[in-house]
Amino acid sequence: MQDTKTTLTSTSEFEKEVYTGLTDYPKHLSSKYFYDKKGDKLFQDIMAMPTYYLTDCEYEILEDNKEEITNLFTEFGAFDLIELGAGDGKKTKILLKEFSDKNVDFTYVPIDISDNALNQLHNSIEKELPKIKVQPFQGTYFEALEDINSRKNRKIILFLGSNIGNLEHDQAKGFMKKIQELMEPEDLLFMGFDQKKNPQTILDAYNDKEGVTAAFNKNVLARINTELNANFNLEQFLHWEVYNPETGSAKSYLVSKIEQKVRIEALDLNITFKPWETIHTEISQKYDDEIINWLAKESGLEMTTAYQSLAYGYKNCVFKKV
Repeated sequence: MQDTKTTLTSTSEFEKEVYTGLTDYPKHLSSKYFYDKKGDKLFQDIMAMPTYYLTDCEYEILEDNKEEITNLFTEFGAFDLIELGAGDGKKTKILLKEFSDKNVDFTYVPIDISDNALNQLHNSIEKELPKIKVQPFQGTYFEALEDINSRKNRKIILFLGSNIGNLEHDQAKGFMKKIQELMEPEDLLFMGFDQKKNPQTILDAYNDKEGVTAAFNKNVLARINTELNANFNLEQFLHWEVYNPETGSAKSYLVSKIEQKVRIEALDLNITFKPWETIHTEISQKYDDEIINWLAKESGLEMTTAYQSLAYGYKNCVFKKV
């Protein structure tokens, strides 16, 4: 059976990527579209799960090293703290509170694809840390790079949560290279890397028994239903997680349980699925020191400091421009 294609004339990025991903072979959708109001809440629930170790690891690192990190960031005076993929800012608030308590001269620039997440973060900071100057920016990481380029203050760029792992190695190298090109010698990049570990620990983090991660993965289909007037039956798709300990790649899929046809009215598109056909939705890359150093070298960066959570093998690395 063949998918019924039409000529897509819409300029919406969401529509373009849904059209391209679902008419491609194998099918794929971007994980950035997990995030709407419902998706934001599901991800907050995921971060609170005991099996999702990444949040606790980074929380531990920031809490244990907040004074040293403050000294590092304030070495050259005032700066813009630019956070890519800020989300709810729970971990970042450890540093924000420390900076506020010490009257550090800085502006916080949270960047996220979700307006809902940014509004919640902005409101919570105004309430909890009213002294902090906040300038939210809504957009993708790559759109954010243009905003970074327009800033005149010294830049501290945060990229937490091992979000770099959502990119293949070549994409990550290109992304870090673009950041490097926008950095001045005194700027810093502070980035989280989840490291290779027991494969079962990784699978448990992305495939919880409660089904929260499954609902999060399927939320991309729910968004297509709502925003593009489609008729995906979410119950007919299985959340499936695989991890390759050799490459360090954890990948998420949605698997069609049956032969089915889906109609997407906004795209005038019919999509067919064979039984057990997949939609690839996310990669969560895991690293070792060799890969981190390779990415830095290829990007024109030098690692100057690393903070590590030993319990689960997680690192926050600080890079400067070579």
